[in-house]
Amino acid sequence: MRRLIAFLLLVLGLAFAAAPVMAADPAPPVSADAEGLAIRGYDPTGYFTAGRPVLGVPEHNVRWNGAIWHFASAETRARFVADPEAYAPAFGGYCAWAVSQNYIAHGDPNYWRIVGGRLYLNANARAKELWEADLDGAIRSGHANWPTVLSTAENR
Repeated sequence: MRRLIAFLLLVLGLAFAAAPVMAADPAPPVSADAEGLAIRGYDPTGYFTAGRPVLGVPEHNVRWNGAIWHFASAETRARFVADPEAYAPAFGGYCAWAVSQNYIAHGDPNYWRIVGGRLYLNANARAKELWEADLDGAIRSGHANWPTVLSTAENR
């Protein structure tokens, strides 16, 4: 009986050792909350039109790039739909500093900056400070890391 148990354990051990290791699914292309809401419900066009974060409303929403985006009005929703790449934050709304360092963290819509016509978000004041200390280098590094950073092990 002991030999049978030992044999079965050996066979099971070999089967599991030979099984391929499955990679974790990559992170979604847009940083969103558990309900799929991008940038905490803020209207991405507000940074460009009002020069500040503007909270969107659920009545004016669109699903784009795997997330739900809220807008302050039908007009700002239409503006986004016409050219989402112009208004959506770079790096899917993930923290620009984190992406420049080859990992991801959710961006906070209150820590933002427009550079070269692109909206960038950071996770907090310190991340924004670090990112802005070498802005050009951090942006270059971020673009070099994007989108492969979504599937790296450090993000899991």
